[in-house]
Amino acid sequence: MDARTIIFYILAATILGGGLAAVTSRKIFRSAVYLLFSLIGIAGTYFFLDYEFIAAVQIVVYVGGIVVLIIFSIFLTHGSGEDMKRPVLGRAIFSALAAAFACGLTMLYISQQQFIPSTKPTLEPSAGNIGAQMLSTTQYGYILPFEVVSMLLLAAMIGCIVIAIKVKIPPIIIEPENEQPRAIKVHEDMAAETSELLSSSVTDIV
Repeated sequence: MDARTIIFYILAATILGGGLAAVTSRKIFRSAVYLLFSLIGIAGTYFFLDYEFIAAVQIVVYVGGIVVLIIFSIFLTHGSGEDMKRPVLGRAIFSALAAAFACGLTMLYISQQQFIPSTKPTLEPSAGNIGAQMLSTTQYGYILPFEVVSMLLLAAMIGCIVIAIKVKIPPIIIEPENEQPRAIKVHEDMAAETSELLSSSVTDIV
């Protein structure tokens, strides 16, 4: 087993372990951190395949953008340290079966796919070529996914702003009709004591 194989297995374990820990942790902040490690592992896979530009986009957009917005949203909701509710057993079983079915279906399609090497000259994966292909409006262009990602980032920012805006409503204290406020009772007691002192003083003078 050479070094490249060991690095690949380490990256695969980081991606799968981070994703599994993100969906099973009961701490929402820890789930965001585990998701961060999983996305970093994906960026490391791109670096491993010598796609530096895609790896940089992965780090900037997802690690530096989406995950940071998720963490800010968690802190703004003041629920970072609270435990999330345990999922219902039926939902957990259904989720596990759905994930296993999706994994099996993906492996089936991969095993049946015949990967035919292309005879066309490969395009150099430079930043200029990738940028031109990404913003191209031809059949194999990626301008539409690029705009969809921009809308996703905008929606995430708007969501953070909406969560951050909180209208504080002062509490309304309703007192019973038969009971008077404490301050009024104190003033009445002081007035009664003052009138008694005055009446006793007048009596002594007379």
